[in-house]
Amino acid sequence: MQVPEQLRYSSDHEWISVSGSRARIGITDFAQDALGDVVYVQVPTLGSAVTAGDSFGEVESTKSVSDVYAPLTGTVVAVNDSLGDSPETLNSDPYGAGWLCEIEFTDDGQLAGLLDAAAYQALIDG
Repeated sequence: MQVPEQLRYSSDHEWISVSGSRARIGITDFAQDALGDVVYVQVPTLGSAVTAGDSFGEVESTKSVSDVYAPLTGTVVAVNDSLGDSPETLNSDPYGAGWLCEIEFTDDGQLAGLLDAAAYQALIDG
């Protein structure tokens, strides 16, 4: 299971890459592996306001349907529309081309609630 050191993580298995006041978000390698073959991805609407902890998307696999939760509060400023045609990208490249959206956030204090790689690894190791 890959857990890149440079990323932050949520306890709901989303990864977060922070650059200034923008955060790129996707699901972790652990999450995509648990889901199995992804067949559909619903990304949030561009321009929508999202609240940390609230569902803002959905991933459907051959095993189940799972909500994706916003790890930060902010506004959706970019979405990965290519997942509509290629949802399997979440399986093949969860930390690269499989990103879901980018959120513009204003409160840096939110970052303190995210996990670093070691804490996320401990979470998935149970």
